[in-house]
Amino acid sequence: MPVDIIIGAQWGDEGKGKIVDLLSEDASIVARYQGGANAGHTVIYRGAQYVLHQIPSGIFHRRIRCIIGNGVVVDPEALLQEVRKVESLRINVRGRLFISHRAHLIMPYHKLLDLLAEESADGGRRIGTTGRGIGPAYTDKVARSGIRIVDLLSPARLKEKLTHNLSEKNRLIRRIYGKEELDADAIVAEYVKFDKRIDPFVTDTSLFLSRALREGKVVIAEGAQGALLDVDHGTYPFVTSSNPTAGGACTGLGIPPTSIRTVLGVAKAYTTRVGEGPFPTEDLGTVGETLRLTGGEFGATTGRPRRCGWYDAFAMQYVIRINGIEGLAITKLDVLDRFEEIRICTGYRTNGKTWKSFPTEPEVLSQTVPVYETFPGWRASTRSARSYGELPRNARRYLRALAELSGARLSYVSVGPSRRETIHILP
Repeated sequence: MPVDIIIGAQWGDEGKGKIVDLLSEDASIVARYQGGANAGHTVIYRGAQYVLHQIPSGIFHRRIRCIIGNGVVVDPEALLQEVRKVESLRINVRGRLFISHRAHLIMPYHKLLDLLAEESADGGRRIGTTGRGIGPAYTDKVARSGIRIVDLLSPARLKEKLTHNLSEKNRLIRRIYGKEELDADAIVAEYVKFDKRIDPFVTDTSLFLSRALREGKVVIAEGAQGALLDVDHGTYPFVTSSNPTAGGACTGLGIPPTSIRTVLGVAKAYTTRVGEGPFPTEDLGTVGETLRLTGGEFGATTGRPRRCGWYDAFAMQYVIRINGIEGLAITKLDVLDRFEEIRICTGYRTNGKTWKSFPTEPEVLSQTVPVYETFPGWRASTRSARSYGELPRNARRYLRALAELSGARLSYVSVGPSRRETIHILP
């Protein structure tokens, strides 16, 4: 029962879309297990760049079946826009895309409250949310007041739940934020229309996966965001609202832990972060700006400039430990081609104290000073390398150190955005 989990091993934006797209060649199913339309996975298809938000990254392989699991919060409007975009490329989606009937829906009030809460928060409490309603949708899910896809089957039940929810939400919208209340009837009418359009995709995806695994089919479980944004194990409260870590794949898809074959962590050859929160290796000077401009470090969903810094092996040790990562896929090595010297963070210090393990508390992390090991750059292009031996010697030295200091073997190295610009390193 082979399930391979692909997770982001930093703060998101590591290049998971490309790696999932690449590995889909040897799989039967790609299943997304958490997150929502805030996560943008970039894939190159026939020389053009496409950003997927909810549809799994395997959709461009025409024989692959794609699952949106129960752990995902679904924005039906955004999902249908994606379906139309993929179908415009003459790629068939019907019969290949399946959505869990247990997945929760993002409602208009989730998006509105997300934006209003972020706008009204002071600087210290601002999370840097994308405003897509993800957090409020997960809040309602945990509060047992969420609306699931299965609720669309009964307009009467849908209206009853919506009316109950809006009695609370509208009080917040009107009294706290001074905005116009939302109308239950209008939302019901809108979502009933959505139901008719997404109904062909809806099924019991846990049962679907169980049958596929019994048949020995290979499943790739695709996470969104990154492990350091996990609501339990990340830099709380500057995190997402779900579990991008490996354990989230089981609960987010309804599959048993015994079905997991391996966990692959995807990380950039440096580190980036979008939004607020601590970032020990962030560089606010020339290095950070060079990484941002050379790497095109701007959010795939929001266009926001990403914060940039050196690779953090100390944080990676923590991520590898809590996820059971066996292999690393290192992306964007080519972005480092121009540097004379390159650094790797090997530890943290605070007031003379050396940390033995990664502290997730933001108050602590904001005061840490990274400890670096410096390596010579290679000052040569890596874009044409198609084997590990073709990389410059100093690039290989850097990658070996990166893997050893992190604590996992090197499995893939990406030197460009396309599938062919990837080096597979056999164990």
